[in-house]
Formats: sequence, structure tokens, C-alpha cells
Amino acid sequence: MSAATFQFSRSVGRPARLMVDPLLVSVALGLLLIGLVMVTSASMAIADRVAGSPFVYLERQLLFAFIGTLCALVAFSVRTELWDRLSVPLLVIGLLLLVLVLIPGVGHALNGSRRWLRLGMLNFQASELARLLIVIYLCSYAVRYQDELRERIQGVLKPFGMLALAALLLLLEPDFGAATVLFVTGFAVLFIAGMPWKYVFVVVGSAGLALGAAAVSSAYRVQRLTTFLDPWADPFNSGFQLTQSLIAIGRGEWFGVGLGASVQKLFYLPEAHTDFVFAVMAEELGLVGVIAVLVLFSLLVVRSCQIARQAAQAGQMFQAYLAAAFGIWVGLQAFINIGVNMGVLPTKGLTLPLMSYGRSSLLVTLAWLGIVLRIHHECAAAGRLAVPRQEQPASTPRC
Repeated sequence: MSAATFQFSRSVGRPARLMVDPLLVSVALGLLLIGLVMVTSASMAIADRVAGSPFVYLERQLLFAFIGTLCALVAFSVRTELWDRLSVPLLVIGLLLLVLVLIPGVGHALNGSRRWLRLGMLNFQASELARLLIVIYLCSYAVRYQDELRERIQGVLKPFGMLALAALLLLLEPDFGAATVLFVTGFAVLFIAGMPWKYVFVVVGSAGLALGAAAVSSAYRVQRLTTFLDPWADPFNSGFQLTQSLIAIGRGEWFGVGLGASVQKLFYLPEAHTDFVFAVMAEELGLVGVIAVLVLFSLLVVRSCQIARQAAQAGQMFQAYLAAAFGIWVGLQAFINIGVNMGVLPTKGLTLPLMSYGRSSLLVTLAWLGIVLRIHHECAAAGRLAVPRQEQPASTPRC
């Protein structure tokens, strides 16, 4: 895909070319606009009851979409090598955020979970930013310790020890979904960077046992697992949310009941505008709308991986790992959220990227998108997008 180019002048007056990837921007904008429409539709009833205005959640989502766009522009203006150089301080900040939310009086508790930091009138979910900062460190680690990662078990244990610590802090909140997404994304980055297959089975097995033990160690997680297996066994209590989601998706059929005509959003389906906005969309837009959203997410993931490949061909390995991590993270979180809505995965409390009502998630996702766009710009501006296959560096990642 050719990049759209625009002329701008630096402060010193020297001309340069701004290379913006139109496909990535268009797909992200499409998901964001669909999300704005669906958040509005799904939240009108509850917004009118809670705030006296049916458009209060739309106004908030628009505000944070604007702020998130500014974050993306700021991230785009920062050279990616700076993120690489600051990876260790960023890791410390990320872990510190996960610790702060656990401190009584500092972390804000809501619905039995302590995941938020109170910033004025905003509850900021610390795990959203912390996960990005931790992944940036992992991408930098994979470059700086490439030989150790590929040849010695110590090179694998160090980053996985850090991931285990971060996952433990997330489980203490508790936030099992965020811990799972972080661990899988981190594992994928290290695998792409060349972690040997003989270590993959050891790590996957150990992580699987640890996450399985964590899943059954808490009564509420066990309840979520059993409810997911048979929500109709208790449709008016523990299985209520999932059964209402399935009813909404089933009512949508091929073309939906019409935009704004959802019945399940009228206080039947809890969290309709956040974790279950996909179910409302399926009810109102039907299978056609569902397929359109799935195609957009697929394009976002594929394009991110293509940019990662281009960065690797240009010898920019940190940038390659970071772009690939974005695609993996978005695809995985979308897969989990949609799977939860459709009853094929246990409830995790994860938002649908760019679409759900979630201010912290929206800000961080757009900022990360700005970094990926910067990676594309740096590759394109250097004229390295079309490196012949025989000239690719030996360290080109598996993706």
C-alpha cells in the first residue's frame, strides 16, 4: 500500500516529507466511528436515567477520542529510537503504576476491583498504560540481548520473570484478562525475536499451569468459568449477562433489527456500552455489521504486521517488534472481547479496542497507533520499504 505524502517544514526551515499510511489510518478511523455510533446507541437509555441526557456517553467518548488523537500526534512526533533508549525507565514506571493501584487510598476500587487511579474527575485504568510500557521494554530487550535470548535459557527467564511479576500485580487487582493479554503479547514478541522452540514448550507449559492455577484459585473466577460453560443453567443470576448477550446476537440475524432499535440495551444487557457493545452492534446491524467489523480488525492486524516486516527489512528491529506487538495485542483483545460476547470464552472484562466505551483504553490504543504510524513513516522516509528479498537481514523476525 503506497503512503499518502504531505509536505511540511521543520522549524529550521528544511523541507521533509511526512509519510502517513492511509490504510492503517482509514481502518482505525472506521473502527472509531463505528464505535462512536454504537456507544451512543447502546448507552442512550442508561445515560438518560443516570445523567438526564441521552448523549452524555457520546460526549465523553468524543472528548477522549479527541484527546487520544492528540496523544497519537504526540507519539507520532517522537522518534522511535527514544522509546528504545528510555525502555528501562518506562518499565519502572509501568510496574510502579501496577503497584500504586494496590495501595489503599491511592488506587480507586470499583465493582470489587482496584484497577484505577483517580486523576481529577477521571478514573484512569493503570494497567492500560502499564502494559504498553512493559511491551516497549520487551521489544528493546529482544534487540539488546538478542544473542542471549536465542542461545541461553537465562536470556528467556529474565523477561519472563518480569512478565510474571507484572501478571501477578494484575491478578492482585484482580484483572485476569489484562494479565493474559500482557503475557501472551510478551511471549509472542520474544518468539518473533527468535526464542528457540525448545524453550517455547517449557514456557507455554509453565505459564499455562500458572494461569490455570490462578483461574481456579478465586471463587469469582471459578464462577465465571462454570457460567461460561452453561449460562442457561442460571439465566437470571450468574448467567444473566451472557444469556442476554446471546439473545442480542441471535436477534440480529442477517441485517439486524435496525440502528437504535436494540431491545437488549434497555437495561437487560449490563455493560452494554462497554464490554458488550459488540452484542448490541450484532443485534442492530446483524451479521453484515459483524463481518464488516471483523474485516476491519483483520486489516488492522495484517497491516501492523506488514509494517513490522518492513521495519525488519530496514534493519529497525526494535520498531519491527513494537509494530508486531501492536497487531498482536489488538487482535488478541478483540478476539477475547468478541469471544466473551458470543459465549465461547469466559467473561474477562476487556474492552473492544477503539469501539467500546473505555477512556483509558481509547487513549492508550490511539497513542500506540501513533507509534506504529511513526514506525511506518521512518521506514518510508528512509526509502527502505522495497528491500529485495536477498537483501533482508538475517535477523528478520518470524512474522
